[in-house]
Amino acid sequence: MRVGIVSDSHQNLDSLREAAQWLVKKEKVEVIIHLGDDWDDARILDEFEVEVIKVPGVFSNYYQDPDIPNRKIVDFEGWKVLLTHTNTSHENDLPTDLNPEEVIAKKEVNVVLYGHTHIPKIEEVGKVLYLNPGHLKKEDKKGHPPSFGVIEFGKEKVEAKIIDLERSEEVSTCEFKG
Repeated sequence: MRVGIVSDSHQNLDSLREAAQWLVKKEKVEVIIHLGDDWDDARILDEFEVEVIKVPGVFSNYYQDPDIPNRKIVDFEGWKVLLTHTNTSHENDLPTDLNPEEVIAKKEVNVVLYGHTHIPKIEEVGKVLYLNPGHLKKEDKKGHPPSFGVIEFGKEKVEAKIIDLERSEEVSTCEFKG
């Protein structure tokens, strides 16, 4: 199963739409995950014929809504995946929120998809794959161009990559077997 990952669009709807078009047309993803900031931006993804999964960012009003989960664990091809805006606990967490550190320590997930830092990154820590797709802002003070991620979940392995939106090229890849 191929999954697209975006985060930190911060109302840059043109960039979000461009990333979604790439994910649907070139990567042939079945699902696009929006990891927050901003929750409302994800409505753009409804224009595409894919499943959309989203979590709010930590400064979103939705983050304080107990009816909207701030973190989710989903299953793709038997891989347990944590969807979260932050890969650690945050001061704005609700008492009912999943605690990322606990979930990881208890080995409840194989993959953590997160945003917040605006820094694109794929890394293996222990037996967990972490992927931050970066951000989709036209300009960002942290010095990284807009980017997004793609993960292919297979029975035996996960293949992940980050794509630079401006240069239309892969900037990071990883094969993960857990």
